[in-house]
Amino acid sequence: MLTAVMAAVVGCIGIAVYGIVFGLFLQGIDRKFAARMQARVGPPIRQPFIDIGKLLCKDNVVPEGALGVVFNAAPLIALAASVTILLYLPVGSIMPLLGEWGDIVLIMYLLTVPALAMVAGGFASGSPYATVGSQREMVTMIAYEFPLAIAIIAIAWRLSVAGIADPFLISTIAQTSVWSIAGPFGWLGLLLLLLVLAWVTPAELSRVPCDTPEAETELAGGLLVEYSGRNLALFSLSAAVKTVAMATLAVVLFLPWNPSWYIAMAPTTAIVADALFFIIKVVLVVFFSVSVIRVMMARLRINHLVTLYWKYLGIVGLAGLVLIVLDAMLGMGVVA
Repeated sequence: MLTAVMAAVVGCIGIAVYGIVFGLFLQGIDRKFAARMQARVGPPIRQPFIDIGKLLCKDNVVPEGALGVVFNAAPLIALAASVTILLYLPVGSIMPLLGEWGDIVLIMYLLTVPALAMVAGGFASGSPYATVGSQREMVTMIAYEFPLAIAIIAIAWRLSVAGIADPFLISTIAQTSVWSIAGPFGWLGLLLLLLVLAWVTPAELSRVPCDTPEAETELAGGLLVEYSGRNLALFSLSAAVKTVAMATLAVVLFLPWNPSWYIAMAPTTAIVADALFFIIKVVLVVFFSVSVIRVMMARLRINHLVTLYWKYLGIVGLAGLVLIVLDAMLGMGVVA
């Protein structure tokens, strides 16, 4: 019993370190990609590590009128929730640490916790800028959760119809390519849902063009305007870990393939090869769903952002769902 507990603790610490290091690396890669697309040299890939180091060396400043307990607890909750998400997500062919105790619906709920922590921290700061930013964050969450839910539930439902056992378990989704059981209509529907998830990712991560809750030029940083020092570093680390989580979720749902599925390898070699291939897929997801989008677009107004997700992406997501349902009704895919 004690050995199992120790193994779980070590595993959680390992996942936390992996999420933080890989997340900061992805942020550095993203900044380098964006700079190159804008014909700039850009900062070094290690710049996010340098920024976090500087913040950790500075003192926390708590506003005089802030609700101190909530203000200081919010960054910790955001980081803890982001790391918890990774405990339910695989890395290549390495199954998640808590994969048997949670499913894709739980991950959807956990994705909202870091944003809610930021909202609570913004309101607790007592700043009018942070209050407006928190309100915008809540509106943004309401906007993008609908198309995100469509994309996730549609895939699990298609696996269920195909006769796959436990279709909502993340381990099942990671080990079964939904593309292999879908027909022509299903493929078209999956492409639409992939497009939806690519546009939901910037909103989940509060990146351009969906960074209206922070909006430095309008709100001077929005809901994070009063944060500094270690608290701001914790929020930055939470954003880095959540970047890994969102990219991993996209890989699991739409790009689950591993080299070991097709090439005979020794067990250790297979794990390493799958992990390296997984990293490549994650970097590509960040490039297309974060870097490219933020370079080609400016910040959206909050009303335009809501219209984008509720109207346009909501319709695209429903169209993808209809095509997947039609594909299943016509029996055009493969039945397990």
